[in-house]
Amino acid sequence: MKAFNSYKQLNAELKNRKGSLGLVPTMGSLHQGHLSLIEKAIKKNSNVIVSIFVNPTQFNKQKDFHNYPNNLKSDLNQLMDFNNVLVYLPDTNELYPKGIFANEYNFGKLDKTMEGKSRTNHFNGVATIVEKLFNIFKPDLAYFGEKDFQQLIIIKSLVNQIGYKVKIISCPTIRENDGLAMSSRNQLLTKEERKKAILLYASLIEAKRLMNSSSPSEIENSITKKFTNIEGVELQYFKILTDHSLSETKEINDKEKYRAFMACDIGKVRLIDNIALE
Repeated sequence: MKAFNSYKQLNAELKNRKGSLGLVPTMGSLHQGHLSLIEKAIKKNSNVIVSIFVNPTQFNKQKDFHNYPNNLKSDLNQLMDFNNVLVYLPDTNELYPKGIFANEYNFGKLDKTMEGKSRTNHFNGVATIVEKLFNIFKPDLAYFGEKDFQQLIIIKSLVNQIGYKVKIISCPTIRENDGLAMSSRNQLLTKEERKKAILLYASLIEAKRLMNSSSPSEIENSITKKFTNIEGVELQYFKILTDHSLSETKEINDKEKYRAFMACDIGKVRLIDNIALE
């Protein structure tokens, strides 16, 4: 592992290397979910960049930005065993030299639902930092987890709009033993909140079970009712949408693929999850 604060120095290092380049963008506080992306990138590429940067433009509230977990020492310790990994550790001035603002994009309906609806400008911020990293490093492949599935679809749209040659690799959600999707935010949960957090996965599994016997709206209503009056848990949304366009549907079409998506506030921590419905 080699670490760099400057993309110019990192690119100078890459000039001495041959083979394909894989990029794994992260905001740090690495867990096994991140490591699974890195492992997949290493198998397919001669060189792998792991970026660690908490991107300010994708946070709607400054409080959330400042409270985001920061464990750089632990992150670097976890990356020590990856011999061909180059770690990019920029500061804000490195990536936002002209001021901290997000570009504006047109993603159609993709960013008008779920996280985009409740977190104004969030996906503009995500797309801005991803575009910066793509422009700087010009990777052959870039790796993103399916836990943030809406983000994944929007990044694919970004690539199509701008005409990047980078191939986006989607990677399955990695879960704890009880089903909770691994997330950097999980460490912000208290012990009691952590116990309640398994409701997300349980709800997604129930939706999958009901898929053959109920309509999407019936499933959404059934799951939503279960979250009524659960102390310390507030369901933000539970939706069944098409897999590729994030569109709502009244009836199931056998030729289409679907996913269940949800977001919950558990105490002060917002968690999201999704599952493929087959």
